[in-house]
Amino acid sequence: MNNRISETFATLANQGRKALIPYISAGDPNLDTTRRIVLELERKGADIVELGVPFSDPVADGPTIQRASLRALKQGTTLHGIVDTVAAIRVDSKIPIALMTYYNPILAYGVEKFCWEASRAGVDGLIIPDLPPEEAADLIACCREQNIATVFLVAPTSSADRIAHIDANTTGFLYCVSLTGVTGARNRMGDNVPAFMETVRSRSSNPLAIGFGISTPDHAREAARLADGIIVGSAIIDVIEQCKTEDEIVSQVGNFVKSLRTSIDE
Repeated sequence: MNNRISETFATLANQGRKALIPYISAGDPNLDTTRRIVLELERKGADIVELGVPFSDPVADGPTIQRASLRALKQGTTLHGIVDTVAAIRVDSKIPIALMTYYNPILAYGVEKFCWEASRAGVDGLIIPDLPPEEAADLIACCREQNIATVFLVAPTSSADRIAHIDANTTGFLYCVSLTGVTGARNRMGDNVPAFMETVRSRSSNPLAIGFGISTPDHAREAARLADGIIVGSAIIDVIEQCKTEDEIVSQVGNFVKSLRTSIDE
């Protein structure tokens, strides 16, 4: 299945380059600023954008993303509003967009209705950390019908057979969690990450993107040697939290992502 995500990875592979995938929480500080940030991310070198859907019980997320989710929920951000925001982004940009969401908001929306409306709005992929492939048959079928990639996660605790099974249900890219635990910026990448990525590479056919804990340009450069894509989230939200105005948020996030792009390309 070809959609914008798989096409982007194929193009970058032909160029010998790696995908930069920034994560932001949709609706933090508001949905119009989210739209502006996405356009700025593209201008500053992002290849794919991961939009987090705020949820009241984000079990995979550390305190940084939890705070961003809370701010977005206080603004009244909903999955419907995020789908509309993707449609607004599509007026100006074709950058691939994956929504990272827990399964509950999709169930509440209605799986078929959500996939149809998300596809029409221009959503390219779904990442659902609390939904294992064994319980995702309905969602996978709807996503295949609407040409939405289903991105599943593997972790250092995943066995080789488990990795192969998850990969078989994955389209777009395989999300490699670089550490056990929740999201959040770390001081360094774990010593076991190279061996973990080697195992994943040997059991998968999809492009590999690595996330959780990548927080500096040096981390990004190191991760780029191991994966086809680099996901950075909490460190970007740290930048957002230090800004006082929406214009400053857009500008400073763009500058930080540009520094990541430069480092990865080196």
